[in-house]
Amino acid sequence: MARTITEIQDDIISRITGTTELSMLNSSSKVAVWRLWTYIVAVSIWALENLFDLHKSEVTTLINEKAPHSLRWYANKARDFQYGSELAYEADYYDNSALTDDQVAEQKIIAYSAVVEQAKGLRLKVARIVEGDLKALTAQQLESFATYMSKIKDAGVTPLIVESLPPDSLKLQLIIYYNPLVLGSDGARLDGTNPDPVRARVKDYLKNLPFNGTLVLAYLVDALQQVDGVVIPHIVQAQAQYGTLPYTAFDVKYNPDAGYLRIVDEKDLDISFTPQSTIR
Repeated sequence: MARTITEIQDDIISRITGTTELSMLNSSSKVAVWRLWTYIVAVSIWALENLFDLHKSEVTTLINEKAPHSLRWYANKARDFQYGSELAYEADYYDNSALTDDQVAEQKIIAYSAVVEQAKGLRLKVARIVEGDLKALTAQQLESFATYMSKIKDAGVTPLIVESLPPDSLKLQLIIYYNPLVLGSDGARLDGTNPDPVRARVKDYLKNLPFNGTLVLAYLVDALQQVDGVVIPHIVQAQAQYGTLPYTAFDVKYNPDAGYLRIVDEKDLDISFTPQSTIR
């Protein structure tokens, strides 16, 4: 971005002041010849920097208009969506000159996005953050977002399926072999610092999975193994469900259709505890 004439001139004068060989140029008069020359040079540099900005803008426009966009571009543009703002005229970006940074941040409601290439078209999944966790967009937010994406997408990308869904529902049945010196028969820490550390770890693990990432049961076991007092974590059964489909059991991994999954009902996380001395 081009600097102002004043910024450029001040920089030149600062460099002159700091150069011993130019110490004779010390007049403070605004009409001193050497100061007038700094202004002339500053204007020339300012004009050149503006030409550079114009050239960059023109090249960027040509690239955007000619080159087909990548999946990453779609994901990034999804997160650039500003709820309640209109796009700049015939552009795929916003003019935020009248908004503060805080106002722009408040309008950017898309926290996570992922694009999946399909046999025909693209599927775009998005989610927002509400009270520290992922949530689907409201119907009104989704309608506005879908309109935004339809305006900026490449011609020929049909269909572009835009979705923001509630989390896939996960059911887990666990047997936790625990150290009775650390945990009680109900899974609570004996020192009273955590009433249910295993349940908390499962939920925390799901919450920290990458958006549109894969739940790998072996990795979940590794995470549970790190809970103080857990000797052996054993996953008896894992099931998942989305939409109106029934629950389906899986043994190794699961890719959530919505891009994320949660324990929707507390009873869906069934944990039984069996005492077990430390295995060495």
